[in-house]
Amino acid sequence: QVQLVESGGGLVQAGGSLRLSCAASGSIFSINAMGWYRQAPGKQRELVAAITSGGSTNYADSVKGRFTISRDNAKNTVYLQMNSLKPEDTAVYYCNADIVAVDYWGQGTQVTVSS
Repeated sequence: QVQLVESGGGLVQAGGSLRLSCAASGSIFSINAMGWYRQAPGKQRELVAAITSGGSTNYADSVKGRFTISRDNAKNTVYLQMNSLKPEDTAVYYCNADIVAVDYWGQGTQVTVSS
C-alpha cells in the first residue's frame, strides 16, 4: 500500500510564501513523475507543477516564475516552493505520484491567500 502525506499548507497574505511537502511511503519500487495539482471551489482540478525522476519540470502558466517544484528521490519526497502568492492561488493542493504507471494521490492541503 502506498501513502502520500502532504504538509505545509496554511493561511498567508498576498505576496507571501509557503512551502508544501509530500512524502511517499509504503511498497514503492520506483516513482516516475511527481506533481502538485490544485482545486479551487467550483473549479476543476488543475496541474500546478510536475517533475520527472530525472528532474525535468513542467509548470502551469499561471505559476511560472513564482513556484518551484523539486524532489528528493532518496526520501521519496516532492516539494513545492510558492512565492509571491496571490488570492487566486487559494485552493486545496494535492500531491500526485506515478508509481509503476499507477496514480496515487494525497489527501490534500488547504492553501488560503488573503488579499
